[in-house]
Amino acid sequence: MCGRFAFWNDKNKVLAHYALEDAPDFKTSYNITPSNEIPAIRQGQNRELANLHWGLVPYWARDTKLKPINARADSIFKKPFFRDSIKKRRCLIPANGYYEWKKVNNHKQPYFIKLKDQELFSFAGIWDAWDNPNGTLQSCAIITTESTPATADIHGRMPVIISPDDYDAWLTDGGDRFLKPYAGEIEAWPVSTQVNNPRHQGENLVHPVPVQ
Repeated sequence: MCGRFAFWNDKNKVLAHYALEDAPDFKTSYNITPSNEIPAIRQGQNRELANLHWGLVPYWARDTKLKPINARADSIFKKPFFRDSIKKRRCLIPANGYYEWKKVNNHKQPYFIKLKDQELFSFAGIWDAWDNPNGTLQSCAIITTESTPATADIHGRMPVIISPDDYDAWLTDGGDRFLKPYAGEIEAWPVSTQVNNPRHQGENLVHPVPVQ
């Protein structure tokens, strides 16, 4: 799964990376948790950035009791909860890396995982808009798949990562050909257990530490 990630790039970097003319302000954090508002790039008349609630609520939902943060690639086209979004409302979720936990010495050791050749990259995501008496909740989920060999000993699943060369095709056409483990090089190292607490922020959270 993907339940915690980091994104720290500024607006100019994001505009250039995603070929956007402009974008609303967005939040960055070294410790992004579910239910946070996160930036996502989607296709309207043009490519645009929107701030979305992390935890998907489909347009047809009666309430917000169920808000999954992840959707499994192997079942996303079959499950009614995700089926409409994967066909019609795909997005890219900017990230600089993500966290997973591995059982080490009778406790869970957090690891920071990133791409070796890209500082800024994109998770595959889906989004939806739920109208309710208080307005419209726009929300999203990150698609996950099986881990690559580089991260399999940390966790059995990982986010689907979309190559920049595939951004247009993913946003406009989609398809299960994108929903596979990342083929490039990945780096991972142990980090402080401070990341376990969402209140802890700061660049030190992604610095390597000895296994604790």
